[in-house]
Amino acid sequence: MTVPRMHLSAVGPEVSRLVFGVWRLDAWNLDDRALRALIESCVELGITTIDHADIYGNYTCEERFGDMIAAAPSLRDRLQLITKCGIKLMSERRPQHRLKHYDSSAAHITGSVDNSLRLLRTDRIDLLLIHRPDPMMDADDTAAALESLARAGKVLHVGVSNFTPSQFDLLASRLSIPLATNQIEISPLRLDPFVDGTLDQLQRLRVAPMAWSPLGGGRLFRTDDAQAQRVRAALKDVGRELGGVGEDQVAYAWLLAHPARIVPVVGSGKLDRIRGAAGAVRLQLTREHWFRIFTASTGCDVP
Repeated sequence: MTVPRMHLSAVGPEVSRLVFGVWRLDAWNLDDRALRALIESCVELGITTIDHADIYGNYTCEERFGDMIAAAPSLRDRLQLITKCGIKLMSERRPQHRLKHYDSSAAHITGSVDNSLRLLRTDRIDLLLIHRPDPMMDADDTAAALESLARAGKVLHVGVSNFTPSQFDLLASRLSIPLATNQIEISPLRLDPFVDGTLDQLQRLRVAPMAWSPLGGGRLFRTDDAQAQRVRAALKDVGRELGGVGEDQVAYAWLLAHPARIVPVVGSGKLDRIRGAAGAVRLQLTREHWFRIFTASTGCDVP
């Protein structure tokens, strides 16, 4: 089954229902040919939206991906490229950074986007996200940079990542263009967005969230703490009732089932796991299935 497409908001962008994240690209030990084959396989599955950030791989992942695009330029128009900016890491690649901190200033955003365009070998970024909320954010200054980049055609859509509802509202209040998404941490082990107002706000605005670490950064299947054990057991039971599907598929399907239209970011470099995630789009969880996983995570029945 091909992964379908959807709009993150009423004005876009259109993305694949699952997004491929390259956060760990530098750890996958893929040569250029293998990386191209992996991306082409994702496209064949219908996973055409790629999630980057300037800092990924200690500032190396955008360039690796851009080299692949340069070698296979026909791929670019089949992809939607997301990238993020706003975090400054201490790195030998950024010797001017003397402290890890956030920077949402217009100057930094503009410079970061120009650098990402150069490294990704592209003339536009389909979706730019502010990576983390900045306690020093001047909303007028940040908004001015985002709007200027959009007018120039360098960025087609803008959004945020890890913002609270009030932080989202602040930036949105200064923009004449809509925020397209809020990319947040959500998984069967991370339930906060379901109860802290984040998903309520996005559903009210009809803005679809993106979910990073939808499998808890791998903790769901790698650790034996009590919460992970309970959730794995629930996923296994639901998978058996759905015809013997994998626990990871059920975890993705659990996010996809939510009415906020959550878009999971799949962060594996292994094609079999990506195929497994793609299979989740065909699964239909009942409300009871959904709450079985939710209550397994909390460790208690709902009130």
